[in-house]
Amino acid sequence: MSSKKEMLLNVAEELFYLHGFHSIGLKRIITDAGIAIMTLYNHFESKDDLIVQVLLRREQRYLEQLRQYADNKAQPMFLNLAEGHATWLKEHESRGCLFLRAKEEFGGHEDHIIVQTVNAHKRHMRTLIQTLAPVASDRDLLRFSLLLEGSTALAETENVNDVCLELIHMTQTSFK
Repeated sequence: MSSKKEMLLNVAEELFYLHGFHSIGLKRIITDAGIAIMTLYNHFESKDDLIVQVLLRREQRYLEQLRQYADNKAQPMFLNLAEGHATWLKEHESRGCLFLRAKEEFGGHEDHIIVQTVNAHKRHMRTLIQTLAPVASDRDLLRFSLLLEGSTALAETENVNDVCLELIHMTQTSFK
């Protein structure tokens, strides 16, 4: 990936996360990135394309972090994944889930590419969990997903360290 494209993605992700998708225009992104508008259009077809690429890159980083935590064979898989998610929350999610924020802003249109990207992300999360914890029941997968999603939502309004400690505790007591 070119350094200019990487810069655009970094700046766009930060601005979208801090201010929302509709309130940030391409002019603000290129100004903050110090990159010409034509450079942006050399890498992205539209603002929607930029948003999708931001979301896909974020998903890739998040799922990779979960996979890295899953490598710890000394403890139960759900606990590994909860620890990976807790670390992500502490580092990235003080304002809630960027994917759900995108769906809120574009949610009236289920066929919109951004909404489809968000829905696919949630399916990818569940698929990863099923792959890493193949013996888990559908009920356990749903319960664990609720813990992850709930902790992400609470990290927006509560102390993130407290939320993460409770996520770990609930995972330990719920999935033995």
